[in-house]
Amino acid sequence: MRGHEKVPRKLARTEEKEVIHLLPIKDKKRGVVPQSFERVVERKPEEEEEEEEEDQEEDQQEGAAESSASLTAEQIEELRIQKIHERKLDIARLGSAIMSDPYSNIKRLKELRGMLMESDPAVAVTVRKLVMVSLMEIFKDVAPTFRIRPLTAEEKAAKVKKETQQIRDFEEGLVSQYKFYLEDLEQTVKDWKQKKKKRSQAVSLDSYLGLAQVSIRCLCELLLALPHFNFHNNIVVILVPLMNDPSKTVSLMCCDAFKKMFHQDKDGGPSLAAVRVVSGVVKRNNYTVRPELLKTLIGLRIKEVQMKKDIEDTAPKKRFMNNKEKRKKLSRMQRKWKKAEEKLEKELLEAEASESKDKKIKLHTETLNIVFLIYFRILKKAQKSVLIPAVLEGLANFAHLINLEFFDDLLNVLQGLIQSGDLSTRESLHCIQTVFTILSGQGDVLNIDPLNFYSQLYRILLETHAGAANEDVVIVLRCVDAMLTRRRKQVSLQRAMAFIKRLSTQSLTLLPSGAAATLQSCRAALHAFPKCDFLLDNESQGSGFFLPSSRAGALQRSEHSSVGATHSEETLPPGGW
Repeated sequence: MRGHEKVPRKLARTEEKEVIHLLPIKDKKRGVVPQSFERVVERKPEEEEEEEEEDQEEDQQEGAAESSASLTAEQIEELRIQKIHERKLDIARLGSAIMSDPYSNIKRLKELRGMLMESDPAVAVTVRKLVMVSLMEIFKDVAPTFRIRPLTAEEKAAKVKKETQQIRDFEEGLVSQYKFYLEDLEQTVKDWKQKKKKRSQAVSLDSYLGLAQVSIRCLCELLLALPHFNFHNNIVVILVPLMNDPSKTVSLMCCDAFKKMFHQDKDGGPSLAAVRVVSGVVKRNNYTVRPELLKTLIGLRIKEVQMKKDIEDTAPKKRFMNNKEKRKKLSRMQRKWKKAEEKLEKELLEAEASESKDKKIKLHTETLNIVFLIYFRILKKAQKSVLIPAVLEGLANFAHLINLEFFDDLLNVLQGLIQSGDLSTRESLHCIQTVFTILSGQGDVLNIDPLNFYSQLYRILLETHAGAANEDVVIVLRCVDAMLTRRRKQVSLQRAMAFIKRLSTQSLTLLPSGAAATLQSCRAALHAFPKCDFLLDNESQGSGFFLPSSRAGALQRSEHSSVGATHSEETLPPGGW
């Protein structure tokens, strides 16, 4: 090996000779004598040029290594900036060519994607990031608004027009390069997760975090921009586990992307695919995932199913000509054809709307079943988990969609959680909101008096004040609306008076915005229970007593009195307060 290294790289050009064998000669003395002669072979200029280019590249690499050792830090930085500028021009040239004429220049995507393998250690990280973002923007602009299916063998064998073949080549190249691009992004994330170092050593191990974050950001952008295009489910499979990543930056980036996707999804297909993967991740991690992962499910637009009918009723419908207009503008034969045409159009519109509505309801129903399966499993198997707040908030959000057959078990579980005393104020409020959302909707057919939940809310009211989180006031007012206003036929007058008193007391300890909202809730309760208006009459007089510091004990001690207020309607304290 050492001897080979000492040999000079460029040898003197020697003529190459070719030996040509001729027919042998038979001699009496010497026997068979072989005949041959040598011919000089002329080298082709292309081969000489290739060898010269290889020698020049080797010399340049050696020269660069020697020169970099002798350069100062400033000169090295200037050289690096110059290289980055050259790579930027190459990226801009390729990107402009693709964007100007995608059908003719779709093959340039391969050339641009090849720059992801930049091997110069000085500029590898920067160039790869630039190429990732550039390709992401190109795919967002070039990708069509539909999913491209692969051609069958018969379609490939059939002869088509030149324009059709160009479109087919474009679609095939686009899908192929998009697939390779997603694989490159996924591989970058895997290398970062596995702390794997590439053979080329162009990118250091510490730099993979920045590359992985750019890759994840590109995947998130494609998740939102191309939900209809190919390989969208593959992007979902890559990003959902990253929602549970230990890195807070990565986790929040992915969670925000899925929240936006749920908000933008009108059909329900992408949401269903994401919820399925979330269920698998939660189960695989034995319900020890980040709460942010479950909180993203609250953004699902499943409530729109209930509003679909109203939307269709208010939507503008196609106007058809009446009989008077037909007689004035059309002949008898035209009227006959017009009538048949309008009948057909009406049938087509009804069929299309029915099919779209049924498909959406089916997707939303399946999505909701998976969400409730996740929530019920956590309530059953991980009641001490940090996921309980997210589960209770989700149940409160989707409580009006829970099937009637689950009500009894769910009410028992929620009651056990509240009585355990392990829940915070907000978690207890979410439990109460869930219960009364159920009882105000489909659960109104159940003959249940949730006395314990009234008592718990009465106790919690004084725990929400200006020193606590102001968001709790919103949940409190939702609970009061569901417990008093919507259930006014099932609530006694004494219980209503007690809550009005407690809400008025609570308003004195809240911030201005919370106090105004609470007083508005008191006003709504007074409208729902008109007989409570004598609480505001100074001339009213009674012999009862009011316990303002009671923590719902009076409600449990007396079935006929209000919650810690008075023993009867007539025995009110003087002045009502």
